[in-house]
Amino acid sequence: MIYVVKVTTNKEDKVLDMIKEKIEKKNLPVYSLVRPHGLRGYIFLEAEEREVAEEAAFNLPYVKGILGKTVNYNEIKNMLEPTVAEIKIEKNDIVEIISEPFKKEKAKVLRVDKSKGEAVVTLLQAAIPIPVTVKIDNLRIIRREESEEDMEEEEK
Repeated sequence: MIYVVKVTTNKEDKVLDMIKEKIEKKNLPVYSLVRPHGLRGYIFLEAEEREVAEEAAFNLPYVKGILGKTVNYNEIKNMLEPTVAEIKIEKNDIVEIISEPFKKEKAKVLRVDKSKGEAVVTLLQAAIPIPVTVKIDNLRIIRREESEEDMEEEEK
């Protein structure tokens, strides 16, 4: 069964670490512990019984409780499995990096390798432009260099 643990927003990683330590310390039969990228205020905990899930999350700071309803994998599959095909990042796009170590940095896309799900970018704020390879799902498009609509208007 997969249980949804409600936690304080922006404390998901901290709670994940605390639950992980508690699981290891008490040797609890928890199969997986996941913080889906982009989902704030919740983490998923997979265990055989609700009592195990409650014990893993019980009396920890930032934990608000476990939702009454369990979820099955198909309901949360889209949050856990990356979908590279949906992301339309192209060369010259201006993007924001949404993961460490360059979190919140803006960058320009130099090259995209969709087969690997990666993009090579240069950080805009860097004194010296150094290419950095980043997973596509860690990028958020801010603006296009020249959108398709702009090109259509120029042709008219």
